Amino acid sequence: MSLARVSIAGTAIALAGLAAAQQVYPSRPIRIISPFAPGGGNDIMARLLGQKLSDALGQQVLVDNRPGGNTIIGTEALVKSAPDGYTILLVGSTHVINPHLLPTPYDAIRDFSPVATLAASELVLVVHPSLPANDLRELIALAKSKPGQLNYGSSGSGGTTHLAGEFFNMLAGVSTQHIPYKGSGLALNDLLAGQVQLSYQSPSAVVGHIKNGKLKAIAISGRTRASALPQVPTFAESGLPGLEVGIYYGVLAPAGTPRPIVDKLSTEMAKILATPDFKEKLASQGVDPFITTPEQFAALIRTDMAKYGRIIKAANIKLEN
Repeated sequence: MSLARVSIAGTAIALAGLAAAQQVYPSRPIRIISPFAPGGGNDIMARLLGQKLSDALGQQVLVDNRPGGNTIIGTEALVKSAPDGYTILLVGSTHVINPHLLPTPYDAIRDFSPVATLAASELVLVVHPSLPANDLRELIALAKSKPGQLNYGSSGSGGTTHLAGEFFNMLAGVSTQHIPYKGSGLALNDLLAGQVQLSYQSPSAVVGHIKNGKLKAIAISGRTRASALPQVPTFAESGLPGLEVGIYYGVLAPAGTPRPIVDKLSTEMAKILATPDFKEKLASQGVDPFITTPEQFAALIRTDMAKYGRIIKAANIKLEN
């Protein structure tokens, strides 16, 4: 047999093996990388998904925590993995924020195959009850009368809650001052104590404080009101459209992952999100199901990269240690 025929035969065997692998996928355990330490929201979501995927696919799904580098370490680990569907990554908004603030050893769009989103949560703007503002109109008027004198606490520089504050400044034409904390819980504690006047928080973190009068809810991001806070209007309803900065969880695979595998994972995740049991588990974490196709998730990534890039550039945001 000639070398050409050997080469053709070898290629055919390889392609047949790939096709067979796709048909029986998965045939071994799957790894979900969580680029955060155990115990946080991303880790909890990864474990909830892993358990349900294991039941649906008939294979063990393991969570691999790879914290550090503002999620860059875990994300790079995915990029270096084989594009075979056996390693996937659970990401959030940090994925599209990092490239504007830090050098990343990967391209946030080109090096990934979007699979699906899982859950989302909007951010609610809450203020200390001593602040003489009960709605967004009054808050904007107050901020304009006191430029630079109102402070908002965030979970850290470059995070979603930081960008929400800067986006509000841009859209409302005001100047509230950013106070970064090492976590949203610390920012919330100082808000409750009156050390800062405003903060952007997930509804689940503040719903109890709003109900007992320790905080006042002004408005919530997104296009619809939150089920946990139906009485709180959106920014758009309050006269400030466009402030759509929230938190979401999504799954990425390495670039080059075969489309049948991406589709299988996406379809199974959509089925999981539609079950009452999983919806209840998400509600316990303060988030709502957020189902997208791979194409819709890819579009969201591109849109958010552009949106956050504009905010970061306009506000001249630098990552603070």
